[in-house]
Amino acid sequence: MNQTVQSNLGPRPLERLKHLLGSREALLALIVLILAGLWLIAQAQGIPAQRLLSLTVRGVMLGGILALGAIGLSLIFGVLRFGNFAHGDLMTTGAYLALLFIALVPLGSPLAPFSFGYEFLLALVLAMPLVGLLGYGLDRLIFRRLRAQKSQSVIFAMAALGSAFLLRSLIYLFWGADFLFYYTGRARPAIELFAGIRVRPDQLFILGLVVVLVILVYLLLEKTKMGKAMRATADNPELARVSGINTEQVVLWTWLIGGALAGASGVMYGLDTQLRPEMGWFLLLPLFASVILGGIGNPYGALAGALVIAVAWQVSTAFLNPAYGPGIAFVVMIVVLLVRPQGLFGKA
Repeated sequence: MNQTVQSNLGPRPLERLKHLLGSREALLALIVLILAGLWLIAQAQGIPAQRLLSLTVRGVMLGGILALGAIGLSLIFGVLRFGNFAHGDLMTTGAYLALLFIALVPLGSPLAPFSFGYEFLLALVLAMPLVGLLGYGLDRLIFRRLRAQKSQSVIFAMAALGSAFLLRSLIYLFWGADFLFYYTGRARPAIELFAGIRVRPDQLFILGLVVVLVILVYLLLEKTKMGKAMRATADNPELARVSGINTEQVVLWTWLIGGALAGASGVMYGLDTQLRPEMGWFLLLPLFASVILGGIGNPYGALAGALVIAVAWQVSTAFLNPAYGPGIAFVVMIVVLLVRPQGLFGKA
């Protein structure tokens, strides 16, 4: 009798509260509160608002770079169902391939107001598809065979980790362990945006390129036949196969797109900072955190997750040692997942 009355009254108050806290709107509100809390902690320690605003802008810039890598990682996970631990080193490979191409062509004058010339744009255009082909080559040599053997996920993880070590070892072999730059001796002046916030024109170029690439990925996934095939394969690979979708072609395009985005992310990060063999490895955990926070397998969630992770990372450096920045970002991820385990855009 009591159960009948409760069923007529609807869900219990505790269940309604749990459902409310687990909604996407509540998660967005929690993220805003966490970021605002970081601001308040910094201001309580005497950090001026202008510096916090600068760090927030810097976080958005870094978030754009992370987003390119995270979207590619999310696409590969969504279609192929494994975490590609070699993704960070694919980013590094793209950065060093661009360095090679820049060294092979005559240096041109900087394209004002940027610090780079036409050779950098050419190197970027060449590096992106090559990294995609490299990723597909690794799939043909390693991951495809593991799929045919129906190997467990831990085997895929170990194979990807071994691929990462292989790529990094080749970079050490050809370029050494020293820090390198695309251009040495060139001035990189900053310009003022607003309220005393200064950024380099190169960073604005990076952000603009990120926006363009994200829009292109959106159009490909939503408006093209291949994009629909990729989404269908990600939802149900077996059903997609029996429906006549060429899943091998889907795998090819997944690696080409994911690898190209990884290559672009590595080149942009190298332009913003410097090149070193471990650069992609250091970014691998924030990339996975971005994918998990946004919702595993959802490229749009990876974009949102990357921005949250990067802003929290940068703002926390106002009152903590920068070495602890990624740790703060992971704390944000854990708190959010306790409220909504599937992430921002993931399915329950």
